[in-house]
Amino acid sequence: MKLYHGGITIVEKPQLLSPTILSLSPTINSRTKDFGTGFYVTTDLEQARHWAKIKRTRNQNNNGFVSIYETEENLLRQKELNRLVFKSANRKWLEFVMKNRQDVTFSHQYDIVAGPVANDRVYTTLSLFENKILNITETLNRLKTYKLSDQILFHTDKSLQKLIYIGSEDAL
Repeated sequence: MKLYHGGITIVEKPQLLSPTILSLSPTINSRTKDFGTGFYVTTDLEQARHWAKIKRTRNQNNNGFVSIYETEENLLRQKELNRLVFKSANRKWLEFVMKNRQDVTFSHQYDIVAGPVANDRVYTTLSLFENKILNITETLNRLKTYKLSDQILFHTDKSLQKLIYIGSEDAL
């Protein structure tokens, strides 16, 4: 299976920040990440290009790249990995995303977390839910109407060993 990471640098080998948490930059605020701190990839090349453009703008940088990886097709079913997979933007997904965004003490021990990515429209819906303008039922009903791309968080060194870098492309 091919996986893509969009950013302002080519990432041949993501680096560890600590024995259990991965990230490309210690300044990344994990509270804005759906699944917490770590190395994010997607199976959607266009989504990775979009992430690269966002990071380019956010960092006022002229570069944008998509790093490309291969991994085993059954990655999300491997028993040696502690994994959490959300098939859709359902109640459990919403609760997990909101814990990551709101609770500074929240952490998890999953090697890999996979599921829908909260795009710009979803962020608006999550904000409405967070500010108690929408209840959980209204929020989930809105989410069902969105076409959501996927994301996979590699949260530990053990999981990161499953990625094989195969190349990159300019995302701009």
